[in-house]
Amino acid sequence: MLPSFLDRKAKGKPFLQRPEIFASDVWDNEDSLASPTSSESSFDEDDVNRRITPFWPKYRSILRARGFCLETVKDVKKYYGQQSKAALGFGWDSPYYSRQSDFQDDDALCPDAGIPDNLFRGVRLSDSKRVVVKAVHFKSREYSVICELSRPPLSDDPMNHSIPVLDLFELADDDIAFIVMEEWSSQLVTNSGLCCLGLFLSSMRQCIEHIVFMHKHRITHLDISLRNLLTDYQGRCAYIDYELSRRFENSSKALVYNYRGTELPPECEKEGGIDPYKVDVWALAVLILRACKLTGFWVPELMHVIDPMLKEDPNRRPSAFTALQIFDKVTKSLGFHLQPVCTSPH
Repeated sequence: MLPSFLDRKAKGKPFLQRPEIFASDVWDNEDSLASPTSSESSFDEDDVNRRITPFWPKYRSILRARGFCLETVKDVKKYYGQQSKAALGFGWDSPYYSRQSDFQDDDALCPDAGIPDNLFRGVRLSDSKRVVVKAVHFKSREYSVICELSRPPLSDDPMNHSIPVLDLFELADDDIAFIVMEEWSSQLVTNSGLCCLGLFLSSMRQCIEHIVFMHKHRITHLDISLRNLLTDYQGRCAYIDYELSRRFENSSKALVYNYRGTELPPECEKEGGIDPYKVDVWALAVLILRACKLTGFWVPELMHVIDPMLKEDPNRRPSAFTALQIFDKVTKSLGFHLQPVCTSPH
């Protein structure tokens, strides 16, 4: 039986609503979520960590010179023109697209109204691979963490399940940096559903393994949730959104204050600093529970993994590494030898 808190409602909306077909809501982190303050911070970081709104046309040629094209009106028309009107029930000229009526020039940039202003869809010119470009302050925590995760040696580690980053660059004169990521889907369950239990368990293992990897390098995610998890539909899952993430020095005691992520553990109700690693462990347990409910794959034995991670006292929660060990023991006892890609016949 799933814990009752999964059926509560937050901010007027039920948890685990099935994602929309365009799955753009994954990028929609609320501006009201306050960034945590770490015990190692020595200055006010609000300015460099706030969400920015770039004037995208200014950077269009720079991105093109680096091999990426921001999405234009022509691109969007072509994309939806290729969709079946019978399946979608509308075409480009329908009222659904009335918001695009102001664009008379096919070469004009066409921002997606369904994602925040600091994100822009596009393609890589060399192979038409779809990408998402994210603009951040070049001194932001997110840019620092992404740079570390997306460059050798960390990028070469098989435990690293961060969204693949195709390019990173900064323009210091504008206080801005750009992160060019592969475009994956937030719709973890397609209309036909996940193909098998083994693939689901493999996905959950990747979720735990990535947090083990981050904690090993003294990085905490601090906003682990289903909305920050993507899939490539080839057996791989990836984390996004490191806006709240923190990196701690070996000599520092890891604490965060005034934490306001998506999943709030009980200790957030108390005054003082809290352990960010145990915050991640709590949120990871909630992610697994929500994924079970969303997909319909409920394995009672997984509670041996989840229960300790949800202890009210953070000091009694296991580390992410211990949680992974328990997960591997449980899945092995069930006869699963997990693979990153499903090999079962269907």
